[in-house]
Amino acid sequence: MNNYKKLLGSKIKEKRKAKNLTQEQLAELVDIGTPNISYIENGKFYPTVETLEKICKALNVKPFELYMFDSERNIDEIKEEMFNELENNEKLLKQMYKIFLAIK
Repeated sequence: MNNYKKLLGSKIKEKRKAKNLTQEQLAELVDIGTPNISYIENGKFYPTVETLEKICKALNVKPFELYMFDSERNIDEIKEEMFNELENNEKLLKQMYKIFLAIK
């Protein structure tokens, strides 16, 4: 599966840039060193819970927003994951079929 550290880092970087903040400015708001922001954004480190809370506050986002990666996955990856899961889980397959029928 995808490297979640890199996905989280990319999402933080995307949100930071959307707020027109530099890494230095975000580091100052979060009270950590600029290299640490760089390491987080490049997927080298996970932020601590405390740091993640500060990043969310500085970027004005909820923590769950930083973990919404599906939009960054291509459709083939999504299909493969879903088909593999459905193939191995009869109960889930039946539930998904009911959802499919409801929205079809």
